[in-house]
Amino acid sequence: MAKPLALTSGEPAGIGPDITIKAWLRRDELKLPPFYWLGDPGLLARRAKSLGVQLKLAEIRAHQACDVFADALPVVATGQAATAQPGKPDGTSAEAAMSSIRKAVDDATAGRASAVVTNPIAKSVLYRAGFRHPGHTEYLAELAATGGRTPQPVMMLWSAALAAVPVTIHVSLREALAQLSTDLIVTTVRIVASDLKTRFLIANPRLAVSGLNPHAGEEGSLGTDEETIVAPAIEILRSEGMNIRGPLPADTMFHETARRTYDCAICMYHDQALIPIKTLAFEDAVNVTLGLPFIRTSPDHGTAFDIAGSGKANPSSLIAALRLAARLATTQPA
Repeated sequence: MAKPLALTSGEPAGIGPDITIKAWLRRDELKLPPFYWLGDPGLLARRAKSLGVQLKLAEIRAHQACDVFADALPVVATGQAATAQPGKPDGTSAEAAMSSIRKAVDDATAGRASAVVTNPIAKSVLYRAGFRHPGHTEYLAELAATGGRTPQPVMMLWSAALAAVPVTIHVSLREALAQLSTDLIVTTVRIVASDLKTRFLIANPRLAVSGLNPHAGEEGSLGTDEETIVAPAIEILRSEGMNIRGPLPADTMFHETARRTYDCAICMYHDQALIPIKTLAFEDAVNVTLGLPFIRTSPDHGTAFDIAGSGKANPSSLIAALRLAARLATTQPA
C-alpha cells in the first residue's frame, strides 16, 4: 500500500485514543498497515500516560506517515485542542472530533491517504454543539458531495462471518417504516452490488433480502409490505441480472447454514442487520460505508465512556477496520 490510512480521533473523551495507541503498539506483531492519527497530539500523550504506556509520537505531514510508522505513532495535528478527560466530554469534544473527520476526508479526496478509518464519535455530544446529521455515515456523505450532488451512503457491517446492510439507518423504527420504499431498496442494493464487485472483488454477489414483518409477512396475514414494497424491488434488481432472492423471514436468515448461501444480507432497518452481526462478531465487526468516492471503515462499537482511559478497551474492531481499509484500498476502482 503506497499511501497511509487516515485515522480520525473520534470522541476525545472516549476510547478512540486508547484503541489507537493499543493498535499501534501491536503494529509489528500484527503487521498493521501504516496509518496516521488526526487530532491534538497532546490528547494522545495524556492518554498514553493514563494507560501507563511509553509512546513515541511524531508530528508529521500525511505523506511522511509511512516513513515514521515503524518507530513512532504518526500524528497530523488538526490545530484543534482537545482537553476532555477520559469519560468526560467537554466543550472541545465536538469541534475536535469534526475537524478530524473533515481533515481525513480532505486527505483521502486529495490522494494523500488511501482510505479513511474513523474512531467512534458520541452523537449526543455533537448534537449539543449543533451537529445536524443522524450519524457519521450521513456526515461523510455531505463531505463527499461534489457539483451539488450528495452521494447516497450505504452502511455495511462486515465480518468474516456475516456482511449485512440496513436499508434504513439511523432513524427511529417509526421513521424507518415511513422511509422504506421500493426505490430506496433498489438504489441501496445497486450500490451494494457495485461495491461488492469493484472493492470486495466478488464477481457475482449473492444477495439475500429480508422481509419487514415477522415471517416475511406470512403471505400477507402479518403484513403486506413484502408484497407491495420489497418483492417489487427484488424483481427490478433480478431483471438487471442480479443474483438476489427474497423477501426472506429475518428470523431464519442468520444461522450458519443460511449464511453460506449469500455474500450479503440486505435488511430493512438498523437492528435487523446489526443485532445478528454484533452477536456473531462483536469484537471484530467493521462498519464500512459504501457509495462514497473514498473508502471508509470504522470499528463497530461506540465510545465506551465508562472504560475510557482504564486500559480495558479492546482494539480488535479497530484493527479489523484498519486491515479491511488497507485491503479495499488495493482494489479501489479508478
